[in-house]
Amino acid sequence: MSIDRVVLLFAGGVVFAASILAYLASPYWLLLSGFVGLNLMQASVTGFCPLAMVLKKFGFAPGVAFK
Repeated sequence: MSIDRVVLLFAGGVVFAASILAYLASPYWLLLSGFVGLNLMQASVTGFCPLAMVLKKFGFAPGVAFK
């Protein structure tokens, strides 16, 4: 699995979990979804993603977006 796919899978999982927690526990969990969205937007513009850097060190295959 490439770094790009793992980043998207992780971001989707965090947004999904935060949405469920916002529904069940507190609407403040939506701030986490907003943070993930902002991080995805800045990564698309700058190409800088901390998770991609960590995954690269763990030996995941580079993708198109994060090399």
